Amino acid sequence: MIISSDRELAVELIQEVNLNGARLAKACSELNISVRTYERWVSDDGIKEDQRPHVQRPTPINKLTEEERQVVIETTKKEEFVDLPPSQIVPKLADDAIYIASESTFYRILREEKMQQHRGRSKRPETKLPESYLATAPNQVWTWDITWLKGPVRGLYYKLYLIIDLFSRKIVGWEVWGIEDAAHAEVLIKKAIISEKIHGAPLVLHSDNGSPMKAATFQVLLEKLGIQSSYSRPRVSNDNPHSEAIFRTLKYRPEFPYDGFESIENARSWTARFVHWHTHEHQHSGINFVTPEQRHTGAYIEVLKNRHEIYQLAKQKHPERWSGSTRNWNPHESVALNPMKQKLRTDKTR
Repeated sequence: MIISSDRELAVELIQEVNLNGARLAKACSELNISVRTYERWVSDDGIKEDQRPHVQRPTPINKLTEEERQVVIETTKKEEFVDLPPSQIVPKLADDAIYIASESTFYRILREEKMQQHRGRSKRPETKLPESYLATAPNQVWTWDITWLKGPVRGLYYKLYLIIDLFSRKIVGWEVWGIEDAAHAEVLIKKAIISEKIHGAPLVLHSDNGSPMKAATFQVLLEKLGIQSSYSRPRVSNDNPHSEAIFRTLKYRPEFPYDGFESIENARSWTARFVHWHTHEHQHSGINFVTPEQRHTGAYIEVLKNRHEIYQLAKQKHPERWSGSTRNWNPHESVALNPMKQKLRTDKTR
């Protein structure tokens, strides 16, 4: 069925080329319609609306009555049938010398009533949204994770524990140990709190669902420190994207020892150099190409202001080289962890 707007456009195009000398049949064939169809569409009063939706059609003689349809629905709700598909309900009814409707009719009615998958205790799957937090300053939201660093022999890995600040991307804590253990995680978080001098301040700590992250002793420590724990959804790999991103940056450094670290001391010394580079030298794209240290201390505001002034002077010197405004060097006011939830909430209110 062709909608009215498309029908009007087709008639307009056909009439235009017909007036310019094209044969009506040829013009109609270009739009894959017949001359008879075109003539049926056109009338003295304009273009006719499709009448098929308005036609009164007789009720099929094999259609179930409303009472029979209700019997099908009530039958599927019975205790002995509520967890069974129609392919099993119909034979069981036949064994009791009962025929209500065909199997396909049962399926069709259940689909129309949205009962095919969810009857009885069965519930519709719920979309679990990721945890979402907004950081407007340093030390409001931290994310952390553990990655494995290859050791000197096959099957031996060192475990790098690493915490980053969401707002500044600064690495606020890290350690390399031989195993994953909640006790090591407790030591790491204590050192990071002391280093940042934020004991007692509100803080969200986000991580995945690893055993060190969810250990009971680690949870008790977070409660004592007044830290709110947050976790990725189970079996969802991208709910902790900032930690995953820094691990990718780490392992794609040109000097990263792909063949493995010679010892755990070697892994620690290499990681220390990486942390210094990332904190003081790396201009992070996610924070408008300032270093995490500049962002963490607030120095980034002056840095971005100077960049803006330089670009303005360059535009004044050669305005013909600029078709619009200069590059946006405005500082990012906030960073969201998994902003999907806020977006979905906004969409629902529209």
